[in-house]
Amino acid sequence: MVEIYKDDKKPENDYFIRTFKQTCSEYDLVWHRDKKDRDIIVLEGDGWSLQKEDEDPIELVKENLYQVKAYQFHRLLKGTTDLKLKIWEKEND
Repeated sequence: MVEIYKDDKKPENDYFIRTFKQTCSEYDLVWHRDKKDRDIIVLEGDGWSLQKEDEDPIELVKENLYQVKAYQFHRLLKGTTDLKLKIWEKEND
């Protein structure tokens, strides 16, 4: 099985760091939904995009905040370097 991403989780943090390798296959970056709302900040990465259901892809920009709602279909489109994200999961109401 190919590793698509790696998480660095620390119990004392309210976030985790997720790194997507540039060597992952575009076919592994599938449409999916998460169970919780997420706030995401790009720490590193060039050329990656985020596409949400029924929307055009938007290029991910370093230090920008992106939000993905719980159960909203979305996917990443591969860039030219590794992608490192800081992710906060929120409790749903």
